[in-house]
Amino acid sequence: MTAVAIYARYSSDMQREASIEDQIRLCRERSEREGWQIFDCYKDRGISGASLMRPAVQMLLGDARAGRFQVVLAESLDRLSRDQEDIAHIYKRFGFEGIKIVTLSEGEVNELHIGLKGTMGALYLKDLADKTRRGLRGRVEAGKSGGGKAYGYDVVRAVDHNGDSIHGERRINPSEARIVERIFRDYADGVSPRTLVHQLNAEGIPGPSGKGWGPSTIHGNRQRGTGILNNELYIGRLVWNRLRYVKDPETGKRISRLNDQADWIIQDVAELRIIDQDLWDRVKARQGALTTKTPKPGEAAFWDRRRPRYLFSGLITCGVCGGGAATWNRNVIGCVNRRNKGTCDNGLTIKREDLEALVLDGLEKHLMDPEHTRVFCEHYTKTMNRLVAEHNAGLEASRSELERIDRQLDKLVEALMNGVPAARVKDKMQALEDRKVALEQERDSGKQMPVSLHPNLSAYYREQIGELRSALQDESKRAQAAEAIRALIDKIELVPTRLEDGTEVLAVDLHGKLAEILTMALKSPKPLKDGDPVVECTKLVAGVGFEPTTFRL
Repeated sequence: MTAVAIYARYSSDMQREASIEDQIRLCRERSEREGWQIFDCYKDRGISGASLMRPAVQMLLGDARAGRFQVVLAESLDRLSRDQEDIAHIYKRFGFEGIKIVTLSEGEVNELHIGLKGTMGALYLKDLADKTRRGLRGRVEAGKSGGGKAYGYDVVRAVDHNGDSIHGERRINPSEARIVERIFRDYADGVSPRTLVHQLNAEGIPGPSGKGWGPSTIHGNRQRGTGILNNELYIGRLVWNRLRYVKDPETGKRISRLNDQADWIIQDVAELRIIDQDLWDRVKARQGALTTKTPKPGEAAFWDRRRPRYLFSGLITCGVCGGGAATWNRNVIGCVNRRNKGTCDNGLTIKREDLEALVLDGLEKHLMDPEHTRVFCEHYTKTMNRLVAEHNAGLEASRSELERIDRQLDKLVEALMNGVPAARVKDKMQALEDRKVALEQERDSGKQMPVSLHPNLSAYYREQIGELRSALQDESKRAQAAEAIRALIDKIELVPTRLEDGTEVLAVDLHGKLAEILTMALKSPKPLKDGDPVVECTKLVAGVGFEPTTFRL
């Protein structure tokens, strides 16, 4: 029986929770009429179709790669995506896996639907954006909010004489306004944003998000007008269209870009002023003094500087709060949330050179322990033999079915030549051809056999780690060696641990990346990745607690 996956989504153009259930109900009815068996229902609630960065659609693509269904059913093609590139990618991906896309609106989807509907979806998004911006501009030119909440103000809910909602009205929130004044006053008096954050968090004062404060919430970016200290609304000046947002095609995330100042819309809203001009000017003067210092010869300007890139920067996390861990100064590493916000109890630190030595030793001596690896390879070989047998049995069944389909097609062609009307055999021939294509794709994709593991796997791996450690001492090779070592690590977790004598120290949990470690150990000519047979089989054999990619140092 044909297995079908149902996909449903609603977003800003369809803000109704029941919409999801309506879509699924209609798709279930269609499945019953077709005699399809429903594998699962995938739901994205309140998420735009302009990006593929949606949980349910990513699960759908993952299950498609695993061959868990033969048909994807949705209300319409734009439920899957409104982006031209994304919908083409989905169609190609499903086509490669032999999966059909069927929608209630368009029927079975083909290349023509992808071209036309993709273009229509893109035009819809652009038209929606243009109309939204026109409406927001008119609201701003009337002195009202152009969207978004600002700390220190409440959104006013009101209706006009016709009973229609009035949007864009704000009023000063007295308690939050006092915090804003305090931040401006203390900063102008020389208090740093980090010190302010510690004070506010220690007093339990909620930040703009309702959670704790962070330094960037206060200092923001002066040029872009972000952060408490740069919000001109506090001096009764409403600035709109300072930034525009574009989608990064690689990640699907929105990235801000600064617009030309000539395109900014500025309105005076004196009734919303919280900070007097003298205090505002004192803050701007201090900011200017910090950002306009003349750099020394050979030194980058303040805004062009980059933090030194240490060997494991960006890979270290706190085992208590889950936040990042980084250098507190040049030599000591600790929890960033503890240092910047004071919201984490993990105040323990470790010297950077000690951490680097521990992690390098762990990579070389612990992640691929020889005895564990020998036992692991034995289990892997047994599992591999079983999987190969199952794999070959599946291929044999596919070959038999292909031969049977070819015989049936030959008979139908012969029937046509003998005068049988084409209308009587057209649908049967098309179904057989579609099944033949799917089987051929399955056969071709199944030709790659899993890689065998050698008992000396750990020796190969440790030898190469040793070579990389040596390369770190060579300035000409250091950058490349560091990149290769970082690629092996998923994360380094710093966990407070109490010793038998009562002393608290930081234990280091090292989490390796299995695919990259196997690539190095196997001396693979091309990088392995999740989904490769050797990686998936290794995960199956290892299981929890036996996978050779985690270790406490």
